[in-house]
Amino acid sequence: MTAIAPAQVTAPASATATEPVSSGPKGRRGLVLTLVLAVIALFWISPLALLVITAVRPLADFIGNGPLSWPDQLTWENFKDAWGIGNFATTYKNSAILALIKVPLGVLVSAMLGFALAKLRMKFRRTVMFTVFLGLTIPIYITIVPVFIMMRSAGATDSIFGLIGPYLAFGIPFEVLVLQSFFRQLPDEIIEAARVDGAGDWRVFFTMILPLSVPALVTVAILDAVATWNEFLFALILLNSDAHKTIPVGLLNFQGQFANNNTGLAAGILIAVVPILIAYTLLQRWIVGGLTAGSLKG
Repeated sequence: MTAIAPAQVTAPASATATEPVSSGPKGRRGLVLTLVLAVIALFWISPLALLVITAVRPLADFIGNGPLSWPDQLTWENFKDAWGIGNFATTYKNSAILALIKVPLGVLVSAMLGFALAKLRMKFRRTVMFTVFLGLTIPIYITIVPVFIMMRSAGATDSIFGLIGPYLAFGIPFEVLVLQSFFRQLPDEIIEAARVDGAGDWRVFFTMILPLSVPALVTVAILDAVATWNEFLFALILLNSDAHKTIPVGLLNFQGQFANNNTGLAAGILIAVVPILIAYTLLQRWIVGGLTAGSLKG
């Protein structure tokens, strides 16, 4: 017994002695990685910082000192002028109405289709899934002429409600991809238990699946709202009158005689993106959690 005692004492001591040696390089590598990520983050946020600085400086200061210099004075007049030039009182209202109608409708349709593809036994399920996901591969640019001809034939041009159809067509495939991946991770046992109690597919979907899928639903709703808020091409092609223009199209008002007013344009862009920045800041946890939830085994 006395011969065993030294071995029991020296073994932990040697392990303890070698631990700081192995942790040293790891600590240095972690510091280097942190510095590299910090530099990348600075480059990533520099356009936004430059946009903010340009928006709060006078035009004369911008021209005299250059865009990369620190302003000698600050002003809020750029935002006041940009609000009128960009007609934001109207474009904000139109974009908000469009988002409030299109986003909930798109999320609901995508959730129903994603649930059917993930949990229901249906004929031609793979064919339907392939057809829906095929929409992710179609560039929006090659559909401009056909969509315009269809909307003009239906009398849906120059109306924000006419944008709902094209927006749904290009938004649903991605939402279905995210939601059906999330629905696959939900246990089949809870659905079978509900069916044993007499619940049909509609009741299972609205009373069980939707409450359990709040993180994924919030994620696709946020991403869809951002895409709808920033969409430019269809709005430019289908909308003509100033009374129906959305925010991205309204920014075109800064062209022409205001082309050299860089500070006013920067203020207008900042006014346009403020709701998106606030949404991402407040709901970042939901976005990350919803996108990663579908990749984990339940």
